[in-house]
Formats: sequence, structure tokens, C-alpha cells
Amino acid sequence: MATGDLNLFAMLRSKMHWHQTRQRVLAENVANADTPSYRAKDLADFSFKRNLKMASSSGLSTAMTHSNHLQGKSSVVRDAFGAKKVDGFEITPEGNAVVLEEQMMKVTANQMDFQAASTLYSKGMGLIKTAIRRR
Repeated sequence: MATGDLNLFAMLRSKMHWHQTRQRVLAENVANADTPSYRAKDLADFSFKRNLKMASSSGLSTAMTHSNHLQGKSSVVRDAFGAKKVDGFEITPEGNAVVLEEQMMKVTANQMDFQAASTLYSKGMGLIKTAIRRR
């Protein structure tokens, strides 16, 4: 069994990818702090429940081969309020101006959350390695 088959590791990888994308968005906000009429952006909050549903539905699709079989659901992604997508994550407008102090606090919190997720990932891998080595 590959570690990609375990939901815990898949969710932690998704969470770390979300933090990387958010870091890029926050850095863009800081870089454009002096740009006239620039609006700060941020990613929609990461939801383990939503990502677990997307991960479980993104595998094989079902085909109705008989009229008595159940029809599979199609997943529809909607663009709400003009939000744009970056690497599969929704970027929502946040305000009319960039406040550098707020952005730097978000960058720091994002960095700490990424570090926590990567620590959980590495500790989980360490537990699996320990379980494999022991008899």
C-alpha cells in the first residue's frame, strides 16, 4: 500500500499545498501594497471535509450500464462573486487596500500552520517506518 492511499497523508499534502498557494497570494498582496486601487486577496479557508469529498469523488467515474443502476453525481465547480481559481483553490477579494501589518501577520500564521502540517506528515511517516522495521 502506498502512502498516497492513506487519507491522512493525502489530506496533509493537500493542506500543505493550500498553504504554499496562500503564501504566494499573500506575497502578491505585499508586493502590490503601493499599487493604486489594488485589492488584497486571500484564499477561501481550507476544509478537510470538502477536500475529502473531492478526493473520494475524483477517482473513477461511474457509468450507468443498466436502467436499474444508480446514476453517479457529477461535481460542478462554480465561480462565486468573481473569485478566481489558483491551483484549484478559490481566491476571494478581501478589501480595498492592503494593510501590511495584517498581511505579515497572515504570512506568519500561514508559515506556522504549514510547519505544523509538515511536522504531522513527517511524524506519521516515521511511525509507519517504525512499524515496518519492528517484528
